[in-house]
Amino acid sequence: MQPHGIQGMLKEGHKHLSGLDEAVLKNIDACKQLSTITRTSLGPNGMNKMVINHLDKLFITNDAATIVNELEVQHPAAKILVLAGKAQQEEIGDGANLTVSFAGELLENAEELIRMGLHPSEIIIGYTKAINKTIEVLDELIEEGSEKIDLRNKDEVISRMKSAVASKQFGQEDILCPLIADACIQVCPKNPTNFNVDNVRVAKLLGGGLHNCTIVRGMVLKNDAVGSIKRMEKAKVAVFAGGVDTSATETKGTVLIHSANQLENYAKTEEAKVEELIKAVADSGAKVIVSGATVGEMALHFCERYKLMVLKISSKFELRRFCRTTGAVALLKLSAPNPDDLGYVDSVSVEEIGGATVTVVRNEEGGNSISTVVLRGSTNSILDDLERAVDDGVNTYKAMCRDSRVVPGAAATEIELARRLKEFSLKETGLDQYAIAKFAESFEMVPKTLAENAGLNAMEIISSLYAEHASGKTKVGIDLQEGVCKDASTMNIRDLHVTKFFALKYAADAVCTVLRVDQIIMAKPAGGPSKRDQPAGMDED
Repeated sequence: MQPHGIQGMLKEGHKHLSGLDEAVLKNIDACKQLSTITRTSLGPNGMNKMVINHLDKLFITNDAATIVNELEVQHPAAKILVLAGKAQQEEIGDGANLTVSFAGELLENAEELIRMGLHPSEIIIGYTKAINKTIEVLDELIEEGSEKIDLRNKDEVISRMKSAVASKQFGQEDILCPLIADACIQVCPKNPTNFNVDNVRVAKLLGGGLHNCTIVRGMVLKNDAVGSIKRMEKAKVAVFAGGVDTSATETKGTVLIHSANQLENYAKTEEAKVEELIKAVADSGAKVIVSGATVGEMALHFCERYKLMVLKISSKFELRRFCRTTGAVALLKLSAPNPDDLGYVDSVSVEEIGGATVTVVRNEEGGNSISTVVLRGSTNSILDDLERAVDDGVNTYKAMCRDSRVVPGAAATEIELARRLKEFSLKETGLDQYAIAKFAESFEMVPKTLAENAGLNAMEIISSLYAEHASGKTKVGIDLQEGVCKDASTMNIRDLHVTKFFALKYAADAVCTVLRVDQIIMAKPAGGPSKRDQPAGMDED
């Protein structure tokens, strides 16, 4: 007997949710849950989250991008928010938390409107009008003179980077920012728009504390030099991607040996061949050999004899970066290199930092294309978090290279946006004015959350912010340390305009996508092994 209705149309085992109650409000609820998780870690006083992913790796962080990446979000609607957060992380590298939390807040307000009896499509129209208005207002809030920036000037860079780093490592931004700014300025190319984030590396070494963090012009490799020569100054470098070893011949051959002398001669010819190759490298002027694979015993012996320092870099990405740092060309086979293929380093030395042996490759004069921030900290999770802060700083620098305009930070921008949108909603006729008013209210989430995370009274602060802004002081934000309202430009708290622009845009887009859904139809999940249980040794690709 065939069941009736939609059940008869679809395969058994499917789920079908439709209508406001089942689909829309359930979706909104799932998204709200997600944004409640990220919301408490917004801003400098944000709480940390402990996330243990499916591989039992522990993350302790308040970086929303990491949190939503590691949570395995199952619900399809909440996944849309996660994607919005990821898009923000890819595009700007900072502000993922604002995206997810703001989207959650918008959806929560949309839920109230739906319960009041508005149709989702009216809400969407209102929200779209509101986000367009928001972007107009954002452009008016830009601080004058901020579109011109000298990207080589450390102080200007630090003032814009500070808020991004502070939101990850509050209280330590004064130590971290100069380091990050230095590293970025060193690798910044002639045309700053071509700044490559990959050129600022992070080396995490256990032990010491934040004040031991340094910056190296060049690279820090986490392994020891092969062989006994540990230091080289002002040397030319030859890079061999295929390893330094006697190569087996292409063809198989059998050698018939009659006497011991012949065996000795046979072994000697091999030695002579290797020596000849190493000598050719040494004669070309190279003092350092970098190998991308194994270094044979015999080859190493001759390298020592010709006083060559040997490094081994097993990761091919590291090898490429090494070539970028030194300007060398990686050769495939062990052969005499051309003078053009050689790179140059100021010094290569094996140093011991906190019990770990690292090889530091410095290249001060050359066209410096890579710098490394050496982070020190007491535990691995602290180091990971520091790395995220550095990452955010570097990404902010990249965003700065493209567009250096800033808006006041410390929730000043958000309150001003809320105020202006409220005014705008009163001028609108039609039902979407309610949606615009709710959109305006959603901006209060930022100051409210900042205040709550710092343990202040949110209501008082929001009302006094509104009062200040109504009297025309558009730059007043929250001073979290003293718990009062102050001018954000005197506190030197600024946010990049692009970060805000994309965060709000992505949030609004995600919200409209979620609200447009009125039915969820899920087929029965396919049987068979899940994607999780991949055979060992498989990559994601």
